[in-house]
Amino acid sequence: MPILHSGRESRCCRRSIVQSDRIGVQRTHLPATTSGARFLGPRRTFVLTAAAAAAERPERPHLHDSIPPPISSSTDIIYPPPPLASSSPPSPTAATQPPPVTELARPTRRAMTWNRSAADGGGSSSAGTTAGDDTGLARLRELGYKQELKRDLSVLSNFAFSFSIISVLTGITTLYNTGLNFGGPATMTFGWFVAGAFTMAVGASMAEICSSFPTSGGLYYWSARLSGKRWAPFASWITGWFNVVGQWAVTTSVDYSLAQLIQVIILLATGGKNGGGYLASKYMVIGFHAAILLSHAVINSLPITFLSFFGQFAAAWNMLGVFVLMVAVPTVATERASAEFVFTHFNTDNGAGIRSNLYIFVLGLLMSQYTLTGYDASAHMTEETKNADKNGPIGIISAIGISILVGWGYILGVTFAVKDIPYLLSPDNDAGGYAIAEVFYLAFKSRYGSGAGGIVCLGVVAVAVYFCGMSSVTSNSRMAYAFSRDGAMPFSSVWHKVNKQEVPINAVWLSALVALCMALPSLGSLVAFQAMVSIATIGLYISYALPILFRVTLARKYFVPGPFNLGRYGVLVGWVAVLWVATITVLFSLPVTYPVTKDTLNYTPVAVGGLLFLVLASWLLSARHWFKGPVTNLDG
Repeated sequence: MPILHSGRESRCCRRSIVQSDRIGVQRTHLPATTSGARFLGPRRTFVLTAAAAAAERPERPHLHDSIPPPISSSTDIIYPPPPLASSSPPSPTAATQPPPVTELARPTRRAMTWNRSAADGGGSSSAGTTAGDDTGLARLRELGYKQELKRDLSVLSNFAFSFSIISVLTGITTLYNTGLNFGGPATMTFGWFVAGAFTMAVGASMAEICSSFPTSGGLYYWSARLSGKRWAPFASWITGWFNVVGQWAVTTSVDYSLAQLIQVIILLATGGKNGGGYLASKYMVIGFHAAILLSHAVINSLPITFLSFFGQFAAAWNMLGVFVLMVAVPTVATERASAEFVFTHFNTDNGAGIRSNLYIFVLGLLMSQYTLTGYDASAHMTEETKNADKNGPIGIISAIGISILVGWGYILGVTFAVKDIPYLLSPDNDAGGYAIAEVFYLAFKSRYGSGAGGIVCLGVVAVAVYFCGMSSVTSNSRMAYAFSRDGAMPFSSVWHKVNKQEVPINAVWLSALVALCMALPSLGSLVAFQAMVSIATIGLYISYALPILFRVTLARKYFVPGPFNLGRYGVLVGWVAVLWVATITVLFSLPVTYPVTKDTLNYTPVAVGGLLFLVLASWLLSARHWFKGPVTNLDG
């Protein structure tokens, strides 16, 4: 009986003619018929009908149609069964007159596999991938997507985007007040490693999934593939919206933080608060924010080759900047803190009415956890990264690991220059209560009689924050591009367009516009603004945890890792990651000041709960009727 091929030679095993492809869905080779055959997209079953030869090309299939149900054992179901007669090659006559076939019944169970020889370039893929193709490109085709973006990023560039978004200079500088207020040096010094260790568990689990599914959609695509056919649309819907809104909140908070830092730099450069310095109004700050976003949108409209250069330069700037500041600031300072103070002093004088040391320590972790966010950028850049099934995971892990090391050095360098915590937090100091700016300013002023050197140090930080925002827009736009490609966003046909330079230009400007709109509430109420950007940490981490949860539960038996995997520890690490996200979701929603009033209420649960309500309402009222999860876009 002749074999109907799918772009590769048949490799029949001793017992069957069933062959599994890299994405983990078995492909069954069927008898050819004179009535024609249709192949319903990559990874779909061949369906033969009498009118198939004349049928129009089918509608783009939904990805989750091919997701196999979990299997109860490692034994493959052989379908169709091996022939009872001799397995010798059939005669040409038999090939031209096969028995009529009307439809192929689906097997009851199908196991996911990963064809490693094909992944390594040893064979062709179901989508026509040749042996010499990039392994990430081959994998993308097998997942049902054609290459639309320019695949030109190296593993270094992929790492650079995530490292630049994590940007320890950005996160630690902007939230150093929080660390000082809740626990002080001890919380920052040791809490950094607590948050770092659990963040590495989250990142390692994400890297393992990224290696198996290297697409720009990242988290929401993973949720669809790992939650099973029944739950795929809903899982990808909720994960996708938490991810894209969380990323917009990250861009908003980063660029607004840069605008505030510029405000402080101007204040210190004109004499400081106690010297008649100029304090820009909130309207000026919004203007700075808008100008920063505009420049980020322009840069992100350039070809990926330029973005790759900027990304690598940003990573180098962050590393070099940390090294310079951690050495220069404590060296210049005329008064330095002792090692005992840096490693053991626990500040309980927070003025927040909180007396529990454990509670204070937990609240102080926010600085560390907020900083170690955004490394999903490596996943969103995989469709532009060479050999993304290997280099994407490397980008995630290395960005987190290196950030933990250099971030700790930055914390130590700054904290060794800290002497009077209440004064640094006071709004009456020269920096207006911006603690780390006051540390830099005082260090140079105490030695040289001028704080100009401290202002230069703040400039080093400002450049790092600028690059962080730039990389955030890059990651945002790729997520919006992928999500709209699957029809999940309003006006999806507009946002997933790419220009001649293979850049998702409309998604770039959408991301910048949304980040501007999310900052506007700061003009009326800083509390409302802080509630909105709180989604940057909790909302984003929820989107991180969902696909990991599906991987260790619904997909535990049929998930097959890619080149990067955690082996037998994958499930254990995954559960650690899920439990950590659940823990910080609760802890960071607790009140930060007592007694609680409308001005001191922690609005994080309100913001995250509001987002959840909107996502669920839109699903129940509308999306469940038309959104079927990720869809393929390969022809044929």
